[in-house]
Amino acid sequence: MSTQIDVDQKIEQAIAVLQRIADDLGVPRNIRRACSECIKILRAKKYTPGVRASNAIGILDECSQDPNMPLFARTAIWQAVSILEQVKD
Repeated sequence: MSTQIDVDQKIEQAIAVLQRIADDLGVPRNIRRACSECIKILRAKKYTPGVRASNAIGILDECSQDPNMPLFARTAIWQAVSILEQVKD
C-alpha cells in the first residue's frame, strides 16, 4: 500500500519528466502541448491521484504513437507513463 507522500512524489517525478519535454523546442508543438495538458491534469486536485494519473496516461499513450516524435521524447514519455502506472487510489 502506497502512502500519500509516495503518490505525491511519483506524480511530481512524472511532472518533472513531462516538463522537460514541454520546454524542449526540438519537440513538435502538438507533443509539447499534450505534455503541458498532462501536467495540468496531474496538478488539478479535482480528482483522485489514480484518476489523474489514468487520464494523463491516456493522453500520453495517444501522443506516443506520433511518428514525428523524436526518440528521446518518446523514451521520456514512456518513463513518465511507467511512473504514473504505479499511482493507485
